[in-house]
This record gives sequence, C-alpha cells and structure tokens, in this order.
Amino acid sequence: MLTSKTKSSLLLAAVLLSLSIVLSVLASYGVQIPQHLTMAARWLALAACVAYGVARRSLTVWIFIAMLAGAALGHDWPQAALNLRVVSAIFLRLIKTVIAPLLFATLVGGIAGHADLKKVGRMGVKALIYFEVVTSLALVIGLAAINISKAGVGAQISAPAGETLPTQKVSAADTILHIFPENIAKSVAEGQVLQVVIFSILFGIALAMVREDRRRPMLQLIDSLAETMFKFTNLVMLLAPLGVGAAIAYTVASTGMGILGNLAKLIATLYVALAVFVLGVLLPVAWLVGIPIRKFVAAIAEPVSIAFGTSSSEAALPSAMERMEAFGVPREVVAFVLPTGYSFNMDGGTLYLSLASIFVAQAAGIHMSLGQQLLLMLTLMLTSKGIAGVSRAALVILLGTVGSFGLPAEPVFVLLAVDQLMDMARTSVNVLGNCLATVVVAKWEGQYDPAEAEVEQAVGS
Repeated sequence: MLTSKTKSSLLLAAVLLSLSIVLSVLASYGVQIPQHLTMAARWLALAACVAYGVARRSLTVWIFIAMLAGAALGHDWPQAALNLRVVSAIFLRLIKTVIAPLLFATLVGGIAGHADLKKVGRMGVKALIYFEVVTSLALVIGLAAINISKAGVGAQISAPAGETLPTQKVSAADTILHIFPENIAKSVAEGQVLQVVIFSILFGIALAMVREDRRRPMLQLIDSLAETMFKFTNLVMLLAPLGVGAAIAYTVASTGMGILGNLAKLIATLYVALAVFVLGVLLPVAWLVGIPIRKFVAAIAEPVSIAFGTSSSEAALPSAMERMEAFGVPREVVAFVLPTGYSFNMDGGTLYLSLASIFVAQAAGIHMSLGQQLLLMLTLMLTSKGIAGVSRAALVILLGTVGSFGLPAEPVFVLLAVDQLMDMARTSVNVLGNCLATVVVAKWEGQYDPAEAEVEQAVGS
C-alpha cells in the first residue's frame, strides 16, 4: 500500500521527468534552452525516483530506476558510461554461474521426483505443440509488419569500416547434432543451454528407472542443490539494479541518439510488431486459459525488466523460474517447460529474425516472393534453436542464412549499431512468452490453481 510520502515522491518524480522530456523535445526543435537546465531537470527527476525507490524497497522499482539513471548517464557522460560495461559483465557472469546447476537440479528433480515418465512425455508433447503454434503466429506478424512498413526500401547501406562478423551456414543435420552434448562439462562451460537440458532430461529419466532405495539419496541431494541455487540467485539479484543500469548506460553511450531514417523505422516496426504480438496473441491466450492477468503481470515484472535491461534471457531465467513457482506452477512443470522454451519458444527472436531478414532484402533492392519469404523464415526458425542468451548469436545466424539465400551481407552489418536496442525488446518478449507457456502447460496438465498463487509475497508488494 502506498503511503502519502511514497505518493508524493512518485508524483514529484513524474512531474520532473515530464519537465525533462518537454525541455529535451524543445531543444531538439531548435529552441534555445541552456543545456545545464535540461540536465538539472533530468537528474532532479532521478533523485525523486530514488526517494520513491527508498520508500518502496522493491527490486523491480530499483531496476526501473537504474534503467533511467543508466540512460541519463550514457547521454550526459558517455565516456564514463562506456567504462561501465565491466559492471554489467560481472552481473551477467554471476548469473551464468547459476544456469547449469539450476537447470540440472530442477529438471532432474522434476522428472525423477515423481517417476512418472508418461507424464513427462505428455507434458513435452503439449509444450512443443504450443511452442510451434505461437512462434508461427510471431512469424506471420513479423512478416506482415515489415512488408507493411517497408523499413528497408530505399536504404543505401554499406558495411561500416572495421566491422566483421563470422559467417555461419548451418544445415539441418548440424542443427540436430548440436542439440546433443558430447561432453557435459564442455556444454556447461560454453553455455549450451539446450545441451544441458537434454543431458538433464536423460539423467532424470535414468534416475527415475532406478529402484526407490537407490534413487532417494540422489533426489535429496538434487533437491538440496536446487534450494541452494535459488538462494544463490537471491544474492546475485541484489546486484541486478547495478548490472541493468550499467548495461543501459553503455548502450546509450555507444549507440547514441542519432539513429534515423530506415534504421529508426525498423526499430519502430519491431516494437510495434512485438506489441501487436503480446496484445493480439499472448493476452488472448492468457485470457482463454483463465490466467489471472493482473497477478501474472505482477509475477513477471522482475524477470521481464531484467531481460529488457540486460538483453539476456539467461539473466532472467533464475528469477523467472522462482516467480513462476511462487505463482502456483509446480516445480516439475517450471523446470521442464521454461528452459525448453528458451530453445524452442523464441517468440521475440523469431519475430526479430523475420523483420531483419526481409529488411536485408529490401535494403538490397531484392524482391522476394511470399513463398521465398516463408522458406527463409522456416530456415531461420530451424537454425536459431538454442541461441537464446548468446550475445549477437541472432546476427551471426542471420548473416549465414541470408548468405545461403543469395542476399548481400552489407545490410546485416549496420544492424550491429542498433542490435542492442532491438535485442532488449525481443529478449523481453522471449521471457514473457516462456513464462506464459509455463502456466498454460500447467493448466493443461491440471496442476495450476490460481488460489495457490503467492505473487504478492514473492514480489514483496
């Protein structure tokens, strides 16, 4: 419940932020406004936000404040902001240390804990069907959006000097082979989430086949590991505002505000298309399944904001798993559906790849028929499996795929300059879509009861 002091801080922050925005807009239109005045208004607004954050004591609020502070720092002192990349890198490294043991413990415990292999198989089939339907809808929306906006038409883009990306042509056989680990230690070291998932599933199935007296000690160890990693995650999450703020500051400082023309149109097209997807696909799905929308939004606020600020699905995974459990989804469902969705349910990533690939064709002046576009999209959907959370992996896959379709590489290079701005949005939708998929599968399995949700306790409201 907001106190009068908290409301006053929030109102003051809103007024000062509005004033800062108005002054910045007027300055952009040539109105002579002293630079120190706009800067003072901006930082006074941030000070009011900090006062509100102190009163609220919510991690989500502090993450949002850190994003605003990072944007202001990157704009006002770009040279200093560029040095903050190490801060966000430290946060991401700490998060990545959680991923493999957390996935292993939760997946193995979820599968072997009940020893109901038929149930696991049934849940996997339902999850994969849901993933394919939703990502196909994301594909259609992305194709429609870029063909309507024609963001790349008329662009004359050449490769920036010094920018190089490794080309990578991936066949269907290579993609299938890449799913299976040859060395689990290597998979963990390289951050191959899908390989860790496959190993954990097979390990869980094998453990479920062991007789009860031999299985119980291992399950106790697995459960202890899972609880420990959740506590470890809570400690790391205390650094989330610093990590997110530093990431935003670096992004603003490195890309600046000079993105105009076709690139600005592409960014706007992506954000609008993602909004259409969320409101036109994910929201109706949640409503049809009977999910309490407000409680669900409160539950996903923290992991989605982390994903937006860091542009990393991996950074948001531990928080998303914890929030979905608190929302009332059983651990065995969360442990199976959420990490699997990270490889097979990249809603935002699929939508982005459709936009970017057709943008390349439009910028090169190459007309592609609807059939050619669909074939290109299906190829990208196949080659993109398992790349969530890997920096610039989408651009690497995009570069290799468009090359195999005879499209030039030059328009892909320019996407490097704005990739961070688009990655924040697509990664957020990836996390949102996978959280929703977890609840949907739990509902289909008859294992979710809205009355059991503990969202308010989990988010500290």
